[in-house]
Amino acid sequence: MHDTVQLLADAPAQLLPARSLMAFTLASHIILVPLGVALPLITLIMHGYGLRRGDATALLLARRWSAVMAVQFAIGVVTGTVLSFEFGLLWPGLMGRWGDVFGIGFGVEAWAFFLEAVLIAIYLYGWRRLPARTHFLLGLPLPAAALLGAFGILAANSWMNTPRGFTLDAAGNPTDVRIWKAIFTPMFGPQYWHFVVAMLLTAGYVVAGVYATGWLRGRRDRYHRLGFTIPFTVAAVLTPVQFVLGDSIARQVFQKQPVKFAAMEIVWKTDTRVPEYLFGRLHPDGTVTGGIKIPQLDSILAGFSPDTKVTGLTSVPADQRPNPTQATIAHWAFDIMVGIGSALLLLALWYGLVWLRRRRLPASPWFYRAAAVAGVACVVAVECGWITTEVGRQPWIVYENMRVAEAVTATRSTGLWIMFGLVVVVYVFIFASFLAVLLKMRTCWRLAGEAGEPGATARTPETDTPYGPRSRVPAGSAAGPGGEGTASSPGDQP
Repeated sequence: MHDTVQLLADAPAQLLPARSLMAFTLASHIILVPLGVALPLITLIMHGYGLRRGDATALLLARRWSAVMAVQFAIGVVTGTVLSFEFGLLWPGLMGRWGDVFGIGFGVEAWAFFLEAVLIAIYLYGWRRLPARTHFLLGLPLPAAALLGAFGILAANSWMNTPRGFTLDAAGNPTDVRIWKAIFTPMFGPQYWHFVVAMLLTAGYVVAGVYATGWLRGRRDRYHRLGFTIPFTVAAVLTPVQFVLGDSIARQVFQKQPVKFAAMEIVWKTDTRVPEYLFGRLHPDGTVTGGIKIPQLDSILAGFSPDTKVTGLTSVPADQRPNPTQATIAHWAFDIMVGIGSALLLLALWYGLVWLRRRRLPASPWFYRAAAVAGVACVVAVECGWITTEVGRQPWIVYENMRVAEAVTATRSTGLWIMFGLVVVVYVFIFASFLAVLLKMRTCWRLAGEAGEPGATARTPETDTPYGPRSRVPAGSAAGPGGEGTASSPGDQP
């Protein structure tokens, strides 16, 4: 307890508000990241399916998802830009000393961002204006651009976890930078693929959850079945893959960042036959209370043998490891992430078994209830993954090379708390606007579907087939953009 109190007392006053501001903006931005990284791929899968089958319903879904993709991208621009500024404003020690080594990742992300913006604009413009095949082919680079952006960010973060590609001079400053080694660090591969698959899972379950909710409310037409099936299938196929990747990255942490692994598993002393705790709380004297203790399991999971030696937190001095509270936070976040992943694996198996045996979707309402909340659960798991990564690395901002307290700004804490309050207000407005736009789009699409039903008189531009001609409508009907009316297509659904 004395060590923890002393560490807190020695920390600069501005450290708490700086970390709180960074944590809030990162946690907010990461909610949008799955749709930004993975929705382009899911949209193009639906688009390709629609073209291959000549399916107007699939094309309509792809067009609507592309509109959501554009709105999400616009919101992500704001939250991502704020994060970029915060690196320089809040952590000048990090960027000033180490920017030349790992800053290339942010450069790659910036180029990917501009490329993705151009490709999204072309893709949106292409509906009805380009030949179908040309339009689809022009959209194919979109997922690659999104993955390139993730590449840049994960390269920077993995470097902070396992810094490589430089030599320190007599003053402790990095020299002789080797870019390729700085990008492709030991943690880059496991962290990148674990993150990418997590984004695909989350986007798939989030999108499918919208249509699962519609199914529960009685909307069981082909539009909702197709809107559910394709994104859910993508997520379900990747769920067991993610389980393997999660196990792989945990072993890499065990080997490359043993003290972080000790925090994730609340291991106090280095030993063999170490038990696994499901949840539980670590105390300053090394005792663990609460949770479920499973003898020897941690050693078995780490090295496939109870004789595997697991490094404990006390293997390094107190100022070089997470304190008991931080270790408990990392441990809980890790357990929640694994628990959600296990539940999603069961859901994916349920879906797969029903499909293999009966060639149809599950009929149980409980399946769709679980599917409806799976997307939210995935977002929680993503947040927990980042908490595990960042809190488990404490007190280092650059693992074993620079402490967080050494990198923080000299700005007074009062100013940082005011900035924090302003950012919270702005972000509440931004996300409220995002939700309002999505709800407005949903309402318009539902009205468009109703306009396409027999006997309906109102018609909107949304009711055209994505590649069909714009048709004139009788007087009194709603007009499209520029006064040009449109006719509904048989494939439109609410």
